Amino acid sequence: MPGSGQPPLVVVSNRGPLAFRHDASGNVVPTRAGGGLVACLAPAVEHRDVTWITSAVTELDRDATKGGPIDIDGMRIHHLAIEPESYRQYYDVIANGTLWFLHHNLFDLARRPRIDHHWWNAWHTYCDVNESFAALVAQEAPKGAIVLVHDYHLGLIGSTLREIRPDLRTVYFHHTPFTGRNTISTLPMPAIQRLIEGMNGFDACGFHAQAWADNFALCSADATGRVPATFISAAAPDINELRVVAQAPETEEALEHLESVARGRKLIVRVDRMELSKNLLRGFLAFDDLLRRYPRWRENVTFVANLYPSREGLVDYLAYRNEVEGLIDQINESWATPDWQPIVVSVQDDFPRSVAALRRYDVLLVNPIRDGLNLVAKEGAILNERDGAVVLSREAGAWFELGDWAIGINPFDIMATSDALLHALEMSDEEKQSRAAGIRAAAESRVPNDWLDDQIRAVWNP
Repeated sequence: MPGSGQPPLVVVSNRGPLAFRHDASGNVVPTRAGGGLVACLAPAVEHRDVTWITSAVTELDRDATKGGPIDIDGMRIHHLAIEPESYRQYYDVIANGTLWFLHHNLFDLARRPRIDHHWWNAWHTYCDVNESFAALVAQEAPKGAIVLVHDYHLGLIGSTLREIRPDLRTVYFHHTPFTGRNTISTLPMPAIQRLIEGMNGFDACGFHAQAWADNFALCSADATGRVPATFISAAAPDINELRVVAQAPETEEALEHLESVARGRKLIVRVDRMELSKNLLRGFLAFDDLLRRYPRWRENVTFVANLYPSREGLVDYLAYRNEVEGLIDQINESWATPDWQPIVVSVQDDFPRSVAALRRYDVLLVNPIRDGLNLVAKEGAILNERDGAVVLSREAGAWFELGDWAIGINPFDIMATSDALLHALEMSDEEKQSRAAGIRAAAESRVPNDWLDDQIRAVWNP
């Protein structure tokens, strides 16, 4: 959709397209940030008239950006400096400690959420940070611009922008699942109304899958009596960049190492952040069940798990990581032989290593409890070179695109997941080839520009 006549774009997100580091000489240099949002959106907005508004997260971010906006390849990047304690309350306590758990239905209701004065202080800070973002957008957005706001960190700013900059066309995109009407009631009614009214302030709200839009519509109707305009648009990986990384020397080296680990065995692979929604424990328990019930696969299959650290400042995440690592050790102790380690795990953020694993898998396990989309399922289908099968949770947004060719599972059913792994390992070559061709075509049917264009079309159709 780029071209003459399109309004200028303003992208707003908690994390932006740049990260900063010190080079060998000690100078601060910008690099491309990680994360699914940047991976999908940054390639699509290149060479467009774009202003990107984001937060300065770390002390290095704040030092590197205190001189004002940064221009890179025609993109103007504005950083909002947030005092560290305010950022902690906005990000750790509310965005990640409350809203993320809410939308993934992961509250341990006997203990969480705990709505006390500490929580309310954090909630007011969250509202204040959203107001600060809205003020910066109002200041920097060109007249008549299209403003694309991404994710639950900043869902409140729609109503504020509607009041102070009615000339803007605003779109909100929600990357996680959206919770159901029963679960949202765990929050106090004033917070629910503020969340829903903030989203209702946008001209359109987007989701990766219809199920999440339907949940939002029900919650909105309950809280406000209104159902705003919604649209469905699944994000897509940058296929060209994936293939460049796949052929990079670092990836080839990682692939050689992976072959030395496999030693001719089948490989089950997973690539995930070390977080609760990814359902790591049940995935490893399913593998343990496979080895217990089907002894012919002992020493003939290895589970390679690349698990990125995630939100290690939150107690729940540290406890979960300890539990995952303890279970892996237990399974390896139960089944290992002098020549075979059942589970080989890496906890380093190593993208070439993960790309190598996606090229090599015989089975890719993607079993989240809930996921707004899950790009790994798509990336694996695009990169894999062995007609590998994808075992995919029906609670992942990607299921609605890839489900015709993936092996679907209930993420809570460990025995059914074990049986799905068995099916994937033992299916005929004809079935493997048919499934792999179908899932690859589905994963390649969209590119980042399609996702961006859908967001723009939601509010602008010349």
